[in-house]
Amino acid sequence: MGDKKYMNTFGRLCNPAFRRAIKLLTLCLTVSIIAVLGLTLVACDNSTEGPDAVQVGSKDFTENLILGELYALALEDQGIPVERRLGLSVAVVHEALVSGDVDLFPEYTGTGLMFILGLPMETDPQTVYDIVSREYAEQFDVTWLDKSAVNNSFGIVVTREISERYNITTISDFQREAHNLRFATQGTFEVREDGLALLEDVYGPIELASMSAFDNALKYEVLRGGQADATVAYTTEGQLADPYFVLLEDDKQAWPPYNVAPIIRTEVLELHPEIAPILNAISADLTGERMIELNAQVDVEGREFADVAREYFESIRDDIQPNP
Repeated sequence: MGDKKYMNTFGRLCNPAFRRAIKLLTLCLTVSIIAVLGLTLVACDNSTEGPDAVQVGSKDFTENLILGELYALALEDQGIPVERRLGLSVAVVHEALVSGDVDLFPEYTGTGLMFILGLPMETDPQTVYDIVSREYAEQFDVTWLDKSAVNNSFGIVVTREISERYNITTISDFQREAHNLRFATQGTFEVREDGLALLEDVYGPIELASMSAFDNALKYEVLRGGQADATVAYTTEGQLADPYFVLLEDDKQAWPPYNVAPIIRTEVLELHPEIAPILNAISADLTGERMIELNAQVDVEGREFADVAREYFESIRDDIQPNP
């Protein structure tokens, strides 16, 4: 059986017509491979990456991804070569900056103060910014550019119906009416030092009608479905673009500020001083409301973060300062 199969195959190989077909097929494959290689080389030639490219990084959540892409677009628009390092783990991005694997990324003042520098909590935004600016320059040779008005801190959210029924617009109001409110927690807010305990230290006892634990991803649906009246949130989450929800004012500044700003290796900034006015112009335009809207386009509407960043960049492009 095996010998017969072998002889049939050998006979076909010896057939002149078969050999001509094989040659034609080989030629076609060779041409195709050359064409693909040519396209690849063209693509490489059009890349902005290179040994002098600025490595723009970001953390691996929506807001930071949008900002990292926005920074990259603004630099490229001014002729600065960029290589993207977006979506890095929160646990490694600072070390990547210090080691030179990343040149700049969006960071938060509160994160820098308490988690990177290990310093005590402060609640005044300018004080926090001044401390991290000074310490990062001394310890890491890293420069904080201008901070934006975007403050991604803790917050308390209620439904609009609850806000209007009990006249709740601030956390002081929330504390006063807590006995009427069902609270949705994610299982950590009531035990963290910077959670419920911190609020009670600043605002006084918070005696809630009830407290139930839900998965963090479901908290807004829990409120919408009437299973709770209030929950803890981050203050720039995209779901807050929905007028169904009301973010309460932290009127006594219990929580520390987490203003976002570009931070950059000082060595890179000295090589490219034009980066500062470009990224500072972006920070000047950003507000908390605008950041919520951008996050909503990704997390609620399902758009790609790169598309959202590009669309926003095009809308502010004329405000970005050119190279000096």
